[in-house]
Amino acid sequence: MVPYVKHRICLALGLMMLCNASLVTAATSSLTDDEVNKEWLEAEVQLPAAPKAENLITFYQSGNQTFAIDSQSVSLAGDGTVRYTLIATSNSGVKNISYEAIRCETYEKKLYAFGRPDGSWSRSRRNEWDRITQSGINKQHYVLYTGYFCDGNTITGKTPVLIDRLHNKRTLY
Repeated sequence: MVPYVKHRICLALGLMMLCNASLVTAATSSLTDDEVNKEWLEAEVQLPAAPKAENLITFYQSGNQTFAIDSQSVSLAGDGTVRYTLIATSNSGVKNISYEAIRCETYEKKLYAFGRPDGSWSRSRRNEWDRITQSGINKQHYVLYTGYFCDGNTITGKTPVLIDRLHNKRTLY
């Protein structure tokens, strides 16, 4: 190969690499250092009032349980989570009440507290976020995630929109 042509090829390759590096730099420079290094912080939990029967919205029924949300407890926290009171009622009438959150961004759920018969709360000892699963008979979190609260990793609206969707059984799928 003629040295002149070889030199031009090397120069062209070098310019292409420089352009690619500039594109990568331009793409990442629009984010500030704070945005790139920002670690997610969970907002403080404020437990809601005990649920009232007139505020319950049934959204899912499994083999032996019915699941409802207390419409007065649904909120969007500053950390990007949807928080709500969940009421699971067995066919025999036994109720389990819990205050929980779903984090659309990571496809996770968390249990904050259990409701007591006197209307007070008992904080959960477990402080971890758990992956949402659609296996097993009780898929209440999966139904909330895919049907009412999340579109991919994004919350599907403000609190009134979420409540309206639950109340009118207008799922996203």
